Amino acid sequence: MPIRQDAEGRWHVDLCVRRQRVHRKLPEGATENDAKRLDAELRVALSRNTAPVVPGDPLILDLLAHYAETHAPAALRSADTAKHHAVRVGQLAAGYRASQARQLAAHVVEKMRPHYQVGTINRSLGTLKRALTLAWERGATSENWGAHVKRLPEHNERTVYLTPAQVQKIAGRASENVRAAIWIALLTGARRSEVCKIQREDIGRDSILIHAGNTKTLKTRTVPIVPALRPWLKYLPLPITYEGIKSGFRRAREDAGMPHVHYHDLRHSCASILLSLGVDLYTISKILGHSSIKTTERYAHLQVKAQRAALGKLGRYTQPYTRKTKAARKAA
Repeated sequence: MPIRQDAEGRWHVDLCVRRQRVHRKLPEGATENDAKRLDAELRVALSRNTAPVVPGDPLILDLLAHYAETHAPAALRSADTAKHHAVRVGQLAAGYRASQARQLAAHVVEKMRPHYQVGTINRSLGTLKRALTLAWERGATSENWGAHVKRLPEHNERTVYLTPAQVQKIAGRASENVRAAIWIALLTGARRSEVCKIQREDIGRDSILIHAGNTKTLKTRTVPIVPALRPWLKYLPLPITYEGIKSGFRRAREDAGMPHVHYHDLRHSCASILLSLGVDLYTISKILGHSSIKTTERYAHLQVKAQRAALGKLGRYTQPYTRKTKAARKAA
């Protein structure tokens, strides 16, 4: 029979037009009338070779277009990047409906994996996930199919921590503006994108304001100005671009014999140096602008190293006394 209801209460439409068999499973909440309407639309669509309208299960391509046009410009830190990922997924989404989100995600991974890093693939998957979630929130789908899109596991955590002497070695081989960008990053823990967007009006008497639109977490944060930072504030706003800092830092690190170092390692180094000075993880979390202390806990192993070193000093200090105690026990 062309229209039927399964044991779970979901409606199905099965039909054959011009020797072409079609089966559609309607989303939860769809009614018998929805199934009848879909049956009619499928018959017309198959005869005209067009796409039918499925109640509660729109084409993902339409959802991505809506996301790029309405949500990306208003709410995202980088609208151009969001649109870029929406277009990239959209090129692979033809024919997929919201209920086929898992299959599309697998298709995206299959096509992108040979050419892109895992982080880039995950940003594209995140765009797909967000577009589907927004569609569910506005009632365009009867189920949040975005929950079926899973990101790939990332194993790209870096463990490069620089000493002040190493930072000085790299900075000494950089141009004046790149040198300023290097020390500002180390002394504030700011990301490269955040450093690039600091304006004169953001610099107060004793702190720098980093606006929400310029941060990864979309939250405003205030960074105190320490004496060592003040000489570099005159270079703000930096007259070089994001890419200019990237290429300038690359040349400097290579000249310094440290080609493995990335500019973002300055942010990690800020945290590691603070930990070595006894600053707690919660305070470091606030300085770096982490959305959760869980993110800052990646540096916890450095804290353990410092504690081990401290206990080692205690052990060496007390060793003569513990030996005497053992000797005393033997004599007794």
